[in-house]
Amino acid sequence: MRIVSGSEEEARTIQLSEVLGSLSHALDLTEGQPVGHCVRSTWVGFNIGRVMGLPDLQLWELYHTVMLKDLGCSSNAARICELYLSDDLSFKRDFKTVSDSLPKVLGFVFSHTGLKAGLAERFRAVLNILQNGGAITDDLIQTRCQRGAQIARQLRFPASVCEAIHALDEHWNGGGRPDRIAGPAIPLYARVALLAQVVDVFHTAAGPAAAIAEVRARSGTWFDPQVVACFEAAASEPSFWETLASDQVEAAVFALAPGSPIVVDEDYLDDIARAFAQIIDAKSPFTSGHSERVAVYADMIAAELGYTWDRRRWLKRAALLHDVGKLGVSNAILDKNGKLDDAEWRDMRNHASLSETILARVPVFHEMALIGGGHHERLDGKGYPRGLSGDAIAPETRIVSVADVLDALTADRPYRAAMSLEKALGIMRADLGTSFDPVCFAALERALASIEGDLARAA
Repeated sequence: MRIVSGSEEEARTIQLSEVLGSLSHALDLTEGQPVGHCVRSTWVGFNIGRVMGLPDLQLWELYHTVMLKDLGCSSNAARICELYLSDDLSFKRDFKTVSDSLPKVLGFVFSHTGLKAGLAERFRAVLNILQNGGAITDDLIQTRCQRGAQIARQLRFPASVCEAIHALDEHWNGGGRPDRIAGPAIPLYARVALLAQVVDVFHTAAGPAAAIAEVRARSGTWFDPQVVACFEAAASEPSFWETLASDQVEAAVFALAPGSPIVVDEDYLDDIARAFAQIIDAKSPFTSGHSERVAVYADMIAAELGYTWDRRRWLKRAALLHDVGKLGVSNAILDKNGKLDDAEWRDMRNHASLSETILARVPVFHEMALIGGGHHERLDGKGYPRGLSGDAIAPETRIVSVADVLDALTADRPYRAAMSLEKALGIMRADLGTSFDPVCFAALERALASIEGDLARAA
């Protein structure tokens, strides 16, 4: 983390809160939450912090703890689908409403496990969860919390933020996870973030009275009573609920952001793209490292085509983030070992539109949104989501398309093993001029041949 001077602060044009706040919509997708959940939770948490009288630096730390509380959320999605035979998005959405009550926990298990599976398979899954539920939950939450803290460190946040993200699911009475710590031993920011999350979930579903009732019901068990008292003081202000429910809540949250000790320069934008690429690829075991490899292939093509260093840097970010919309696709679809039905295929295709929507929210990433939205378009107009053809598909989008397909063909998928490089290139060669740009493909082949030659000379 770099501390900036006043003159640097005045000169800054890219606001950290706006970049990460806009990208937090991707985290909402993979948690199955209505768009803006992390932003709304930040409104709740920040107002609690102000009632507590936290100084500006601590308010900044709290602000980003709540905004980024779900950084690790994609890392357990595949495991949830595997264990519960369930759609991870609806599972995660509904799990946020479940308290510690045994009847509610049992009701959740029976209503979310193996609903589309055969009777015997569903029975085995339910029995496994009932017998091993504690260990299963420990594992799922530990994975999420460790991963979230790790990514926060990559984004240069201080230990206080990373530790709070790791402790998000701890409860005041010691019954939470991942470490079952209790009371004041739980980082303050984590105590506020958990309460803020629950407030938004219940407020969005049923309004202020439901949110207040749920917080009061969990005071002393899930929640620090002092944090509850500060929440009630903040919630007594008429503008609190009005802003939370309004279309202007995101603008209000961005306006609240304290001055940031982190400079959003070109290097930091690279770090953001790389961190979110890891979140995207963690969604499925079949996409591990996919975005990073697509970025490498895209850069190889761009270098062959004579792109400037600055433009190649920009293109690598676009390639790293091209699949961000996949965070909104269930792992029941992403990891399906078989042909997708019509509804599943529509959901899968929608990831391109989601990518464009998310990236377009970030002013500094606005141009690359077209790559996120267009990387499945084809030159012959038979691609998606818009059916663009020919010159309507930008050159940079064509580069990422070629890189994306090469990596997809040479990686394992649920329905087939990875292909050899030679076979993948042969398949792509057959679709030149219809699916793929011949110029981009030729540049890829030259770059691969050059690498092969370098390796041969080094051997």
